[in-house]
Amino acid sequence: LPERERNDLKRRKLLLEVTLKSYWIRKGSAFSTAVARQETELTPEMIATGSWRQRPFKPYNFSALGLPPACGHLHPLMKVRSQLRQIFLEMG
Repeated sequence: LPERERNDLKRRKLLLEVTLKSYWIRKGSAFSTAVARQETELTPEMIATGSWRQRPFKPYNFSALGLPPACGHLHPLMKVRSQLRQIFLEMG
């Protein structure tokens, strides 16, 4: 479609553009059919026996943000206000 017609149809919400993405998946150098469980904690028993040298450990993620604190709720009147605002925004 020409650019002008496409913009006109978009404005009238008769046209929806969709972007499709595709990926190629290949076997990497560390590919294995067996699932090897990585250790997440170093225990005193591992240190005493020296078994920690042969076990694979999961790498630390120091940039992880963690879980957000679960606190606070909206006041009931603020909920009604936001719902009314959303209704009026949808109406234009």
